[in-house]
Amino acid sequence: MEKAFQALLDDWKGVKGNVIPLLQKTQEIFGFLPRESMCKIARVTGKTTAEIYGVATFYAQFRFTPMGKHVMKICHGTACHVQGADSLDTVVEQKLGVKPGSTTADREFTVERVACLGCCSLAPVVMIDGEVYGRLTGDKLGKIVSAVGTKTGALKA
Repeated sequence: MEKAFQALLDDWKGVKGNVIPLLQKTQEIFGFLPRESMCKIARVTGKTTAEIYGVATFYAQFRFTPMGKHVMKICHGTACHVQGADSLDTVVEQKLGVKPGSTTADREFTVERVACLGCCSLAPVVMIDGEVYGRLTGDKLGKIVSAVGTKTGALKA
């Protein structure tokens, strides 16, 4: 990864408007934006580390902690909220031991709370690794999380 990152820095050195592409490609390489990488981006771009951090924190696409192997998005749009999305947060917290906005210690699951997944007719909805699960109850979600975790060894059956 370090070689790929260094090649990235070399390729974009001196290119006008390089900050956002460098941040995006760095995140592709590491899965998040490590502090050390932002310092190196600052040196290559001639910006301060604070300026780079300011750009990265402005955009929601950038992450500062590693993501889990599986990304779970719990919809909290109006339809999902009315149909009990908060109870899904509770199930995930009990099953995985993390609240939305966190990653499990073993980095198997990252749980995110999102405004809308666009599947209102299936409310409440959760997306795991791009696959949509709708009309969920706490029990159904618990079984899905167990199945995904058991397949990867994250959870014991």
